[in-house]
Amino acid sequence: MRTILFLFLLVAVVSGAEPLRIGMDMSYPPFEMRNPQGEPAGVSVDLARMIGEKLGRPVEFQNLPFEGLIPSLKTGRVDLVLSSMTATAERATTVDFSDPYLKTGLCLLVGKDSGINSAADLNQAGKRVAVVKATTGHLWAMKELTQAKVFVLGTEAACALEVTQGKADAFIYDQLSTLRNWQRQPDTTRALLKPFKEESWAIALRKGNDELRAQVNQALADLRKGDAFRQLTEKWLKEQKAAFDKLGVPFVF
Repeated sequence: MRTILFLFLLVAVVSGAEPLRIGMDMSYPPFEMRNPQGEPAGVSVDLARMIGEKLGRPVEFQNLPFEGLIPSLKTGRVDLVLSSMTATAERATTVDFSDPYLKTGLCLLVGKDSGINSAADLNQAGKRVAVVKATTGHLWAMKELTQAKVFVLGTEAACALEVTQGKADAFIYDQLSTLRNWQRQPDTTRALLKPFKEESWAIALRKGNDELRAQVNQALADLRKGDAFRQLTEKWLKEQKAAFDKLGVPFVF
């Protein structure tokens, strides 16, 4: 009876807590997406719920375009951005970041018969490079590829298609997405998965929200000490980890 009463009170406390509003762009499987029933699903969704449980707060998701995530955070529409966002020095001038929860990096999807073997091969006249708007690949390309033609597109699928059809020499993106696009089109593409620029993903918060930041960091630390990240890998990323292991590339978690 005491256990039942305790659980009832715990549910009552959690249900009465202020919701933790999470902003994410649900167009990036298997991290941020919707399931066949239209509900939020993926690695980041499960991680957000784990963090909400640690903080004793229910979680609400808001599906927003990636370029609108930071503006929505700054205006108070959401409390956190958990959307496979790379923690960069530029972004850190306007938002705060949690401790990193995933390590990744920029790599290349190139044509199968392409002579491109590194990012250094791209900065030449006549080379065509696809990037997704507002990503770190976009920012890197605009700064570093002064000789190449950079195509800035709205979606990952559009960029991958440019390489598949031979309209672009390379697509700059993160490791897991590059692996997925190569696996979809093995006859026309190659994946250069070793990062040429290492990055970390973190959770974005409004500037000065130090109390929430400390709570989120503690939640991440507790989850990492436990079995949470292995569970996320087993549920969502098992095949990807096996592919990374086979290629001798360190996995992201």
